[in-house]
Amino acid sequence: MRLCRISQNGAYDVSRGEERRQAREAQSDMRKFYYIFGAVAVLGVGAVGWQVSSSVLSTAAVAPVELGTLTDEELFELAQGMTLGDENAPATIVEFGDYQCPGCGAFAMSVKPQIDQLLVGAGRAKFVFYDFPLVSIHGNAFLAARASRCADDQGKYWEYHEALFRNQSRWSAASMPASAFEQYAADVGLDEGAFESCLNSDRHAEVVTANMQLGQRMGVRSTPTVLVNAGGTTRQLSSVDFQTLSSTIDELTGAGRN
Repeated sequence: MRLCRISQNGAYDVSRGEERRQAREAQSDMRKFYYIFGAVAVLGVGAVGWQVSSSVLSTAAVAPVELGTLTDEELFELAQGMTLGDENAPATIVEFGDYQCPGCGAFAMSVKPQIDQLLVGAGRAKFVFYDFPLVSIHGNAFLAARASRCADDQGKYWEYHEALFRNQSRWSAASMPASAFEQYAADVGLDEGAFESCLNSDRHAEVVTANMQLGQRMGVRSTPTVLVNAGGTTRQLSSVDFQTLSSTIDELTGAGRN
């Protein structure tokens, strides 16, 4: 599976087969992920390097917005992951993802259906998605993240989430993807006027930007970044296939032990 990742010079590129090295490098940052799961942690308040710009030829926010200087607590309050499953499930799966990233698309189409059926549906875990659009190489990803939040306003977040990934190859290279996003809204049964009004605004731009900054502060370097928390332990997966995910949950929850 191809990852969309941050290169050594800070830009984003797409790489193959570096998951294990990435996981090793991230171990020193793992305490920072505990905030997501309600544990006590101290996050570094570093400078945020996202480029902030206004939309072009539209009132739609298509890039990160200025949030000012936020404490870790303020940032965590503003950031909002989307949760699927029982809040009291014994394990939590977290993905930091980019709707335009090919690796995230592959994960969404091949691994997440198994997560939904065998882990979330069976009550073994809940799934939480945080937006992490790699805006320097994926020019449509921020708007796509906002579009998914506009769908959530009408209670159709996960249906729209799936539609974006299922149709990724159709809209990812478009110079003006809004019409495609509006079509997907119709496809999943949204009120088209309300969706278009939301999309052609700055609604949810702060939340998507906050999710990006949260991931950056926690050391997220690539998408998809997938973590599992259970039994008081948080682990970043070195490989994002279903078998690794399921066995990690078994290990951390003690499932199958005699």
